[in-house]
Amino acid sequence: MTRAETPEFSFTLHATDGAARLGTVNTLHGAIRTPAFMPVGTVGTVKGLYLDQVEDTGADIILGNTYHLMLRPGAEEVAKLGGLHKFIGWKRPILTDSGGFQIMSLSKIRKITEQAATFQSHIDGRKHELSPERAMEIQRLLGSDIQMQLDQCLEYPHTEKDAEKAMQLSLRWADRSRKAFGSQPGRGNFGIVQGGINERLRRTSAEGLKSIGFEGYAIGGLAVGEGQALMLQAIEFTEPHLPKDRPRYLMGVGTPEDILESVARGIDMFDCVLPTRSGRHGQAFTRFGKINLRNAKHATDTRPLDPESPCPALSCYSRAYLHHLMRSGELLGMMLLSWANIAYYQSLMQGIRQSIAEGRFEAFRAETKEQWKRGDVPA
Repeated sequence: MTRAETPEFSFTLHATDGAARLGTVNTLHGAIRTPAFMPVGTVGTVKGLYLDQVEDTGADIILGNTYHLMLRPGAEEVAKLGGLHKFIGWKRPILTDSGGFQIMSLSKIRKITEQAATFQSHIDGRKHELSPERAMEIQRLLGSDIQMQLDQCLEYPHTEKDAEKAMQLSLRWADRSRKAFGSQPGRGNFGIVQGGINERLRRTSAEGLKSIGFEGYAIGGLAVGEGQALMLQAIEFTEPHLPKDRPRYLMGVGTPEDILESVARGIDMFDCVLPTRSGRHGQAFTRFGKINLRNAKHATDTRPLDPESPCPALSCYSRAYLHHLMRSGELLGMMLLSWANIAYYQSLMQGIRQSIAEGRFEAFRAETKEQWKRGDVPA
């Protein structure tokens, strides 16, 4: 067992099975069992779910977005209202990203300099500046338990020259972010490894971040168009350069298979909008694989998505009813499928954790993928 900590913030590694790791991140607002999937609560809400539903699925932590909360209602306003936990009614840990991904996605309305990223609000067009210091100030005002450095993320494809330039800027911003984070007992600051799919750049980034020193380390700049094979390759040549006694977070990933394969390569934490976004479009993730409830074949199917699931959205509503709701454009259908998907993701994480604890992760991985391959049981 290894352990690294600052006052009230710690990571304990309980067991390994191959490269897969079982651990616990302790924060001011409670423990996070890893490997962990963090439902995305961009503006303080996991779309389509009550937060008590999110908690009941087994989620230990959710993610909030610095960029969006900065614009509306505003970090200072959230602080006046008691911080993000109180504002949204969530008592467990919260991770906030830094806004770096939005800097990438707003490329047509932003400008990046050494000092900061300047951009126009997508809401009202007003200009804003997001520097490493301001990004950390916003996250401190929100009161999140894990606060990410500001970084520059690039879409794929890109040139090696551009990847190196963005990586070096991210490293300089990491140093400024770390200094601005200051002393926050019980809260952690994570650095973000950049460098595209280039092994040399990823190694340089990881080594630079380690020299600064963070409570945790993220791999950013993946799942941005490069495909699963290149993403996994980048994880493989980055992971050896990450500290063993700190949590590893793969940002913005992904599908259930992405998660399973990334755990096999030493990743501890994940987030993605896919479960709720897919739910709003009629797609369910289950232990039988993906099920498209808009498909006409479900119109007369009285079976639930998964009769063995403890989640009512999976076990208590017929596929025919879910099909009807989605074809009718009813919000309830989107809500139920979003709930079902978050529940499945958390069930998958629990299965992963249990299999690592029992020393049978590879068997679990193979069994799970085989079940997905076999697909749904015929009606």
